[in-house]
Amino acid sequence: MSNVLFVVTGARHWTLSDGTEHPTGYWAEELVAPYRVFTGAGHEVVLATPGGVQPVVDEASLAPDVNGGQDGADEMRAALKGISQLESPLSLEDVDVSSYDAVFYPGGHGPMEDLAVDASSAAVLTTTLAAGKPLGIVCHAPAALLATESTGTTSPFSGFRLTGFTNAEETQSGLAEKAPWLLQDRLVALGAEFVEGEPWAPNVVVDRSLYTGQNPASSGPLAERMLEGLSA
Repeated sequence: MSNVLFVVTGARHWTLSDGTEHPTGYWAEELVAPYRVFTGAGHEVVLATPGGVQPVVDEASLAPDVNGGQDGADEMRAALKGISQLESPLSLEDVDVSSYDAVFYPGGHGPMEDLAVDASSAAVLTTTLAAGKPLGIVCHAPAALLATESTGTTSPFSGFRLTGFTNAEETQSGLAEKAPWLLQDRLVALGAEFVEGEPWAPNVVVDRSLYTGQNPASSGPLAERMLEGLSA
């Protein structure tokens, strides 16, 4: 059995370019689907957030139209209630990442607000990468990689093939024009080789020990690929 650390956004909003606060949090499917994959394979999952705050779900991710109908939405909400750690996650600042065999970052717009500038998260990312342990990041969560680039220093993720929520998807979601920055653009500026798939279709990119997924539909397949890395 392996121990898998989930680093979850603690943000409740995303500040748009005009200063308004767009309600958000983590995206339900991107937490629940990987959680089920890892725990279903017998692994232990531990959740942490910046400051140990209780994370909030983006209510849009519980809507029937993104869950295949009302039954799917009800099941997703029930699945979240079944993850008791969401009520009292660890403080990311106190986490000893060497105690974990893999690290996973669920998305949602929340990481664009907090993890993109969080030094403790950056330390988790760089330490995990250096150790060669499976590191999974999905949808908007690759925003956390931006915090690994300090002034005058190149990010260790520069040169990696990866993916994340695309400009096309942000445009189709209706938020691109209001966004202070777009994830795809910032990852390219970071020095990453961004691999763009079809909007909303599963797309998983693996480069060495880094596993990335483009969108919510990629979260389960991404976790399945990480299982291969854990068993290698």
